[in-house]
Amino acid sequence: MSENMERDNIFTLTDEEGNESEFELLGELNVDDNVYLALIPLDGDEDEYVILKVEVDENGDELLVTIDDDDEFDNVADAFEDTFMGEIDLDGNVDDN
Repeated sequence: MSENMERDNIFTLTDEEGNESEFELLGELNVDDNVYLALIPLDGDEDEYVILKVEVDENGDELLVTIDDDDEFDNVADAFEDTFMGEIDLDGNVDDN
């Protein structure tokens, strides 16, 4: 997946087959000197989110790419769970605790 455009925490992503989908930014983390975004699909199940890695292409443009390494994905998913899931539920409500 690559980022097509961003507006007000909404990302329009294009998959390998050219299909576009919109996602809302749930959170951003820096793990091991890499930036990752957790995104919730606007037209999908609110209980699920995707994690994508921010990479820079040869032109200096930022792209969002899937994480192919299972260990890297597990490490980043754990970091997101630890950081955000106690504070934000997937309905967008902030935990007041």
